[in-house]
Amino acid sequence: MLYLQQNVLFLRHKTKSMKTISSVVEDYIKSKPFLQSALAQGIINLTSLSRVIKEDIQEGLGKEVRSGAVVMALKRLSADMEFRATHRILKVLKNIGEITVRSSLTDYTFLVSESILNSQSQLLREINKNKDVFYTSSRGVNEINIVVSNTMETVVEDTFKLEKYTQKQENLSSISVKLPEDNVSTPGIYYFIFQRLAWEGITINEVISTSNEFTIIVAEDQIDKAFKVMKDLKSL
Repeated sequence: MLYLQQNVLFLRHKTKSMKTISSVVEDYIKSKPFLQSALAQGIINLTSLSRVIKEDIQEGLGKEVRSGAVVMALKRLSADMEFRATHRILKVLKNIGEITVRSSLTDYTFLVSESILNSQSQLLREINKNKDVFYTSSRGVNEINIVVSNTMETVVEDTFKLEKYTQKQENLSSISVKLPEDNVSTPGIYYFIFQRLAWEGITINEVISTSNEFTIIVAEDQIDKAFKVMKDLKSL
């Protein structure tokens, strides 16, 4: 019995000792998504970060470590993460397909009710009479969102006159982007795209997506800038 206990203790010690600073640091960073993103972009001070996480790394490693060793592990990890993330994302973005722009749109937000689906069905019947009309809709827990060509404003407001809408935004445009199929298995695609839109000061009113396509709704005075961002993604 004593022999077995000693054996278990030895194996635990051996398993702990097999861990490296790099592996413990990587496990720690992977558990912190925002930290992982900041590291991949190279926008975080590694020396300061090493002081913050040093105690956790020591606990995971089971022994004391020097801050310099943690900094070196972070440097290797950040370089590797940046390459892996950027390489996979750029590979997808280079294969972006058709980019379609539509203007003169209106965005409605209605509260969900027992009759909202019936109202929406009536609207769809009207929209089917005109194939050139832009229409998209998304539903959350408490509200439903409808974006249509502004030529349909009167139809929408008549059809939904018994519903309660919380906001109406006019003078909007949309950009629809077709993505390659491997976008669904590549983490960070949407983050990468929306980050660049944010850098250009573009405000996104709505985002509608399917598996291999997404549409953003922006103000008409920002559509040219937003289109340029999307177009430039293909040449990164």
